[in-house]
This record gives sequence, structure tokens and C-alpha cells, in this order.
Amino acid sequence: MRPIHILLVEDNEGDIFMTIEALEERRIINKISVVYDGKAAIDFLEQKGIYNKVSLPDLILLDINLPKLNGHEVLKYIKCNEKLKHIPVIILTTSSSERDINQSYQHHANCFITKPVEADNFLKVVSGIENYWVSIVTLIDDDKENISLN
Repeated sequence: MRPIHILLVEDNEGDIFMTIEALEERRIINKISVVYDGKAAIDFLEQKGIYNKVSLPDLILLDINLPKLNGHEVLKYIKCNEKLKHIPVIILTTSSSERDINQSYQHHANCFITKPVEADNFLKVVSGIENYWVSIVTLIDDDKENISLN
């Protein structure tokens, strides 16, 4: 199983800490990059400025409530971009509004998850995301053809 690169787009330090903790707890080696706002996410994905030497992620965890550009704008940008649209995007947000859910799927989010309030449940959700996307799903390897992570 090859390690995967996860881009976490999140502005809440507590959620960043818990997400990284949950990913590390499973002891599956992953590269995790963090950006704190929507504009930085797009700069990262376009490999601009300070991100000019980063590799594209295999998976994106995207919050909706972000400064500069919100998660919906980032998602729409990703899914309309030929170079990026194959990257799975998981919306991981505090929102549970029907509007946010519908808009996320209209812009081709791969799934929508409302962050649990309790820390233990939050850790379980992030572990479940990692288990599914690392152990079960076959992701595209940009350097090769498709690579199975089973």
C-alpha cells in the first residue's frame, strides 16, 4: 500500500489537531498538508507561490466555512479544472444545512460529512474516512496509471 497525500483545508486549529491526531492514530503513513483558507487551497492546487514545489494531493478534506474563498468556491474550482477534478473531495464541516449539502453535491463533492461535536466521535469519523479512502478505494496515481491501495 502506498502512502497517500491528503490536503486538509481547515481554518480551525482544534479541528486540524484532531484530524491529524486521528490520521496518525491509525498508523497508516500519509503525507498531510494543511492550508487555512480557500485562496491558499487554490494556490496549493495550482502549485503557485510558496506551494510551487508541492505535489498534488490524492485526497482533499475541505471545510465549507473558510476565509477568503469558502469551501463551495474551492470545490467548484477543483471540479471544473481538468487537472484537478479527479481528486476526491470530502466536505468535512460543522454545517448540516440542506443548502450546503445540496450545493456540495451539485458541485460534485465525493461525500458530505458533518463534523461530530464530541471529540471521540470526531476521531471515529476521520478514522472512517481514512479507512475507506486508503484501504478500500483505488485512487489515481498521477505518476503512474491507477494504483490499488488494497
